[in-house]
Amino acid sequence: MKKAMIAMSGGVDSSVAAYLISRQGYESIGVTMKLFRNDDVGLPSERTCCSADDVEDARMVADKLGIPYYVFNYTDNFKLQVITRFVEAYRNGRTPNPCIDCNRYIKFNQLMQRAKELNFDYVVTGHYAVVEFDEKTGRYLLKKAADDSKDQSYVLYSLTQEQLSHTLFPLGKMTKAQVREIASEQGFYNADKRDSQDICFVPDGNYARFIEDWCGLTFENGDFVDKDGKFIARHKGIINYTIGQRRGLGIAAKSPYYVVSKNLAKNEVVLGSNEDLFSDSLTATDVNFISIDKLDGPMTVKAKVRYKQKETEAVITPLEDGRVSVKFTEPQRAIAPGQAVVFYDGDIVVGGGTIE
Repeated sequence: MKKAMIAMSGGVDSSVAAYLISRQGYESIGVTMKLFRNDDVGLPSERTCCSADDVEDARMVADKLGIPYYVFNYTDNFKLQVITRFVEAYRNGRTPNPCIDCNRYIKFNQLMQRAKELNFDYVVTGHYAVVEFDEKTGRYLLKKAADDSKDQSYVLYSLTQEQLSHTLFPLGKMTKAQVREIASEQGFYNADKRDSQDICFVPDGNYARFIEDWCGLTFENGDFVDKDGKFIARHKGIINYTIGQRRGLGIAAKSPYYVVSKNLAKNEVVLGSNEDLFSDSLTATDVNFISIDKLDGPMTVKAKVRYKQKETEAVITPLEDGRVSVKFTEPQRAIAPGQAVVFYDGDIVVGGGTIE
């Protein structure tokens, strides 16, 4: 009998994933990953994704399914691989995606390593994505979910062939409505629990406040300038602004200003028009390919530079040091260094990388 370790957050998605896997006859256990201590990030317990309430919700589902349940403490590694990366990216003028780092370094690295040590065949999560084996190429494929509005393939592009071969996504071919219906039919207490929307360790969305508290630093005021370096106004600290931002600048002007770029050396935030935000190319680094072994020459794909964005046709070309050049057929708005660019061939994830 195959053995499955199910990552259970206490939410409805992972709960239904646990139900489906248990029903399929796997020898299963449920696991909640304790990712951070609430005191560390200055938040009350009820505001986080791994609170006592979430642990209790996951435990109740595991008890109902008759499977063993455990809590694994990954706080030290989460602090190192996710929170620290998040803080350092912002401090260096980049726009990180900590959910990608959490999947890469915690769920599909540390948790999968624990599963192997305990002789489990698979790690199971409630992600909306599909894993299939392509007999023609001998490669595991990552594909979009059936429910396009919930598809999470974008944040999973870093998965390796080894990881994909030991991963199960039971919800990949279901809609969210079907998932909630199953949870309700099974009498799960969390059937109507709302989805988490924010970064788990910054649920109020105030990244600047979190970073200043974490670092014990105050980021100095500086200048808003135009593309030619001409002074416009004063800003309240460079980490308060992201590429493409319009609201919250505090500037009265005939035409709206947008954050176009940031100059850390001069502590300047460069403002411009909406048209100034568009670019037709980027360079990606730390690239991982899934459907192909490597990129040997130019390849036409669909690509997107944000999680909820619709992908656009682009040509990707290999560069030195494993980097990739991405040239879009249509200019893209607010391409932000630090975010991910992910490549698609239909519903198949070709690969992805970090925008340099």
